[in-house]
Amino acid sequence: QLQASGGGLVHTGGSLRLSCTVSGLTLDEYNVGWFRQFPGKAREGVSCLSSVDGSTAYLGSVRGRFTISRDADRKMAYLQMNNLLPEDSAVYSCAASRSPPQLLCSDHYSNHDDYWGPGTLVTVSS
Repeated sequence: QLQASGGGLVHTGGSLRLSCTVSGLTLDEYNVGWFRQFPGKAREGVSCLSSVDGSTAYLGSVRGRFTISRDADRKMAYLQMNNLLPEDSAVYSCAASRSPPQLLCSDHYSNHDDYWGPGTLVTVSS
């Protein structure tokens, strides 16, 4: 029901825009989040957005470089990533949840009622 796309290979300092296509859900009823996972590491919340009040949560290392947004009419969520760094290289995935952004993006968060989709690989070369 969710599918992330838009990953690829970019040089340091480059930009990518990830898209999350949502189907089978009314996006207005869910908060959305972007997550990434490095090989052998736990998943981490990158950015999360509330459908209620537009509040956001960002991982400290991406704040000011990444921007989360949504288009409920098109059932899409986006992650604009600017000034990419090699340490941003990871598999990025999106989720729809009723949990608020601060919780959704927190460490060790898990909720079986959330919806997830396959990720897209982002590789930033130095």
